[in-house]
Amino acid sequence: MLDRLCMYVIMFFVFSVAGWLTEVVLFLAEDHVFVNRGFLIGPYCPIYGCGVVTATLLLGGEIFRCGTVLETFFAGMVLCGALEYFTSWFMERRYHARWWDYSSKPMNLHGRIWIGNLILFGIACTVIVHWITPAYFRLMYACPKAVLYICAAAVIVIMTVDYSASFSLMSKVKNTIDSQIGDNTAEISRKVHEVLQSKSRLLRRIHEAYSEMQVRPRAMMREYRSARSDYRSARRSARHMRLRFERAERNKTSRYAELKLRSTEAKAKLHETRLRFRELQKKITPGKDD
Repeated sequence: MLDRLCMYVIMFFVFSVAGWLTEVVLFLAEDHVFVNRGFLIGPYCPIYGCGVVTATLLLGGEIFRCGTVLETFFAGMVLCGALEYFTSWFMERRYHARWWDYSSKPMNLHGRIWIGNLILFGIACTVIVHWITPAYFRLMYACPKAVLYICAAAVIVIMTVDYSASFSLMSKVKNTIDSQIGDNTAEISRKVHEVLQSKSRLLRRIHEAYSEMQVRPRAMMREYRSARSDYRSARRSARHMRLRFERAERNKTSRYAELKLRSTEAKAKLHETRLRFRELQKKITPGKDD
């Protein structure tokens, strides 16, 4: 049991590094510049390691039966897509910024995931689960146990230290975001990037790794969510009052005049909350309409 656990710890690290290398190579090919991708300081992106370990556990026969190639492909799309979506949502809520955005891509979900990546995830999961991980485990079982334990312990120590340092850096980024003032998120994003560029090398790395980061300041997002909640509540209320008024109008009840007035007031409230919501929505996503 301990041997198997160590193998998964090492697998997490190996594929985190492989994911980092993949992103670095892609940026190098597209922009001809080296970018140290990821939130951590070291050369690894844990989301890839988590994806491979989870896919191996759930799709490779470790917990459930090993699926067919087609089953693995579609399950990998769903599994890795859910992981990317949750990571995007969590990082946005935790650090008040949208770190990547696929809104301009076809068939995207809230800009967090899109069909192109999902297909690549499905292909990658199929190849890894059916061909790469069996070879990986054969190699691991051939390693002396002492080497296995030392490597796993080293991974845990390295990642723990890096997570601690990176958490401190990301907290500084979040404080920088929340301290900026501007009319909209595009303006605040520019200010945040300018501030990060003038900071230490490690903070500049965050700016370089996510040069298209879109900030979501806490105060602005709190106001936006409040306006959205008020708008949805007013929309439900206006619809409810309109239905009651129409029913009273058809039946010619004594409350017709009262319900007409209340329906008019609800409609006015809806218009007011809609205007406020759309105004704040434009501040969050400048250039886009509801």
